[in-house]
Amino acid sequence: MFKKTIFHKIISGEIKSSIIYQDKYVTAIKDINPQAPIHILIIPNEYIPNSNYINKNNRQLFGYMFYIATKIAKKVHIDQDGYRIILNCNKNAGQEIYYLHIHLLGGKNLGPLLK
Repeated sequence: MFKKTIFHKIISGEIKSSIIYQDKYVTAIKDINPQAPIHILIIPNEYIPNSNYINKNNRQLFGYMFYIATKIAKKVHIDQDGYRIILNCNKNAGQEIYYLHIHLLGGKNLGPLLK
């Protein structure tokens, strides 16, 4: 059995959060510790611990998450200046919540990711 995460509770409505988009496949919320002026998390409604668990049965969901990220980028007007989509997988990559999610960041010059 898995440990119920904060994302489970937000998606189910158990915890009220700033949901900015939700459909039957994904939920998007504002990050509570933003690293940029726009920092949104796109979370699948189906529990997947991290990208290592993407398989032939759920692979379309992964692409759909990126599609929704681009729709949200347009909605919040960061599509023209630029944005970054980040996925962390496991501890060394900085994954803090073991529930697959992508970060959409923008609203300022984010600079190079790696130097």
